[in-house]
Amino acid sequence: MFPSNHQFSSQPKALAVVETTTSMQVDLNEASFDFRDEMQNGGFSEVKSIMESSEKLQDDLRMLGTKIKQHEDSIKLLKTQKNKLDDNILDMQVLLGKYHSSSSPIENKDQSHLQSEHEITEKILRHEKSAAGILCQLKTRHGPQASHLSLTKDLLGVVGTLGKVDDENLSRLFSEYLGVQTMLAIVCKTFEGVKALETFNQDGCIDKTSGLHGIAASIGRSVDGRFLVICLEGLRPYAGDFVVDDPQRRLDLLKPRLPNGECPAGFLGFAVNMIHVDSSNITYVTASGEGLRETLFYNLFSRLQVYRTRAEMVLALPCISEGAVSLDGGIIRSNGVFSLGTREEVDVRFPKTSTMSEELQSYNETEKRMKETRWKKEKLEEDIKRELALLNNAKFNFEIKKQDFVKFLAQSSSYATQVNPNHNSELETGLHSYFLAYRIAVFVNFFIHNIAFYGIIGFRRQEDNNN
Repeated sequence: MFPSNHQFSSQPKALAVVETTTSMQVDLNEASFDFRDEMQNGGFSEVKSIMESSEKLQDDLRMLGTKIKQHEDSIKLLKTQKNKLDDNILDMQVLLGKYHSSSSPIENKDQSHLQSEHEITEKILRHEKSAAGILCQLKTRHGPQASHLSLTKDLLGVVGTLGKVDDENLSRLFSEYLGVQTMLAIVCKTFEGVKALETFNQDGCIDKTSGLHGIAASIGRSVDGRFLVICLEGLRPYAGDFVVDDPQRRLDLLKPRLPNGECPAGFLGFAVNMIHVDSSNITYVTASGEGLRETLFYNLFSRLQVYRTRAEMVLALPCISEGAVSLDGGIIRSNGVFSLGTREEVDVRFPKTSTMSEELQSYNETEKRMKETRWKKEKLEEDIKRELALLNNAKFNFEIKKQDFVKFLAQSSSYATQVNPNHNSELETGLHSYFLAYRIAVFVNFFIHNIAFYGIIGFRRQEDNNN
């Protein structure tokens, strides 16, 4: 349809609405025909005016598209920040919930019934025929000398002495959940320590003269039955992140969420994070760099959830995957496995962590941080509302400008039909061909970006609905 000596090229200007469509754009500035010898100023000026109007409308659409993308990115960033604050608030609610779990006010709460480290040792010594009891007796009677024995060099201690709690219900619950055999389990650093505890003769029988059995015999005792030994280097450690700026290096576990996205009522936290690791053990790490929380206690408790009441725990069943306990004695071992009946009192429990004054100070500091975090969340919610209003306004203006552009294309088409190449001069024929090619380029450019832009907007809306 074009004369052989005329050339037409189409290379687009970038439309900022969608970056991935830049290679598909049509540049309307370089669409041209060589009419220098035959075009009159009047016809060219009219076509040029139409081109300038078209480009003005396209520039407006590009600008509005850029604003839409900027507002969407801002909203996404603000929502990410708000979600982090929500998690922080939930963590603080967990701490405050533990303080309020007792029926008495925190100021008057008496924790004298919580066992001290000395009392725990006394309880272990009462299990005089257990491996833990014999090791505690060795340490109590011989003190520093016992630490130089090859048998004890690789030992960290007994499970019940390696962690602490600050709540009586938690102390009772965790000891019952683990059971007395696990609470009395011996913890070794490496497999060499495990081998040193027990050796065997050529017949495969236990050598009663060596290892822990030999020590028991030397003090007039014997080890009855089996006993658990936990080797830290053989455990699969927690592989996730840790709570930021937490000296206790608590695990940054995802909070349980009900199908509606909310955290279950009564959720107090994860058992593994409610264990306080003493300062003498918090710095200990295995050869691969893991500490006690992400090795020993993570393998003992995994993602065991803690709830305020049994009723709240049952309501949260849809989001309990690895067991749960409640402060009033409910225990879910795993999916579909419940512990019913009368509570079992285990005498060996985790000792208490802090004095009353330290607990009260921690409570007040947590309340203060809670207020500050909620204020920050309210400010973010206001920012999100403002960005949403700006986004909706930009989308509205985009729709108006798009309609103006469609009207412009329809009106400009009437100009082309007024020029009949079969009855007019060669100049009019050239103008008609030029303008027709220009209109085709405009349509291609507009609809490529229009379809791409609204395709992505629709995809984002679908993503938002899914989330």
